[in-house]
Amino acid sequence: MGYLAAFVTGGALCAVGQLLIDKTGLTPARILVSYVIAGVVLSAAGLYEPIKRFGGAGATVPLTGFGDLLAEGTKKAVAEDGVLGILTGGLSSCAAGVAAAMIFAFMASLVAKSKQRS
Repeated sequence: MGYLAAFVTGGALCAVGQLLIDKTGLTPARILVSYVIAGVVLSAAGLYEPIKRFGGAGATVPLTGFGDLLAEGTKKAVAEDGVLGILTGGLSSCAAGVAAAMIFAFMASLVAKSKQRS
């Protein structure tokens, strides 16, 4: 049942993104940034936690989950370190994911062959 909930949640997020691409003039980059901001806003409002509980990885893996992770890390760091946590919380909470993405991108660049766009 957890797989189905993750599939439905992740699929709904992807479907919204596809609708935004098809029906608006937004570029994919703007939509991706909007997803991160939406994750931060939903987390700050306390609305993303029920989505995470229902959807599991379908809610935490997409970019809205990254925004939620930034917001949760900032809240935790502010509670522990005060105002300095505003600057350090988001970075420390998502450092492992960003580092992994950079390492995997580097490894892919060693294997893949780049091509000039025409």
